Amino acid sequence: MKVSYYPGCSLEGTAGSYDASVRHVCRTLGVDLHETPEWACCGSSPALKMNRLLSASLAAQNLRMVEQQGRSDVVAPCPFCFRRLKSAQDEMKNDPVFKAKVEEVIEAPVRGDVNVHNLLGFIHGEVGIGAVAERVKKPLSGLRLIPYYGCYVVKPANVTRFDDPENPTSLDDLLRGVGAEVLDWDLKTECCGAGLSLSKTDMVSDLCGRITREAEYQQADAIVVVCQLCQANLDMRQGGIQRLDKRTTQIPIVYFTQVLGLAFGISPKELGLDRHIVAPLRVLKQKGFA
Repeated sequence: MKVSYYPGCSLEGTAGSYDASVRHVCRTLGVDLHETPEWACCGSSPALKMNRLLSASLAAQNLRMVEQQGRSDVVAPCPFCFRRLKSAQDEMKNDPVFKAKVEEVIEAPVRGDVNVHNLLGFIHGEVGIGAVAERVKKPLSGLRLIPYYGCYVVKPANVTRFDDPENPTSLDDLLRGVGAEVLDWDLKTECCGAGLSLSKTDMVSDLCGRITREAEYQQADAIVVVCQLCQANLDMRQGGIQRLDKRTTQIPIVYFTQVLGLAFGISPKELGLDRHIVAPLRVLKQKGFA
């Protein structure tokens, strides 16, 4: 199965462990990732807030490069990139005048018929739970995991058109497929405040605290995420939340691809599990998975 791969900016930097685990897991699943050549920023939050045409043009340029690869599908692990690519494609499809302006900016035509997938949806829907289960070498039985989808992978529903926006289950399905115990909770699509990290730190700490406290109350071994901004935000704020609550415990925040990779027999180091602030390796060693 050959698809175009759009890693996005974060996976080239602070979310390198996400990128590493994505590549290992996809290789194991027989998904041949072809990185989009000369890809650039998708025009997510900063460009989108400042200039709609600029933002759409950045996304369109990347879509055009996927088209030039001759691929009908592109996979984006980052929920922001996924939503931006889909939004720009919809905007151009629904507004021919706007599409013409975008094509003038990038000095090239865009067909607009590429299938844009988030990685979670691609593995769940295109690869399939059965194929995932077939590759499990070390079932994660005894590992209690909380699935956290965050905002952008399923919302807004008219753009993402993936899973239930209020009660998604695709990540739950994958985690059960590799043998983990999946804990149910009400906060799986609540915002962690990542977009306000610099401007409203007190609010962000409250949002992150609510999520991590509930996960701890559920006695989860880890929170499993699909977004690199959620991972970074929840991971790095636990020290402050811990001091505020006068707690001695913290909970690891891991990518869903790292969880799949563990079940596939890929080493924790290869999956980047040694790069997190709240170390997952201690819990994994206690449970016999590292």
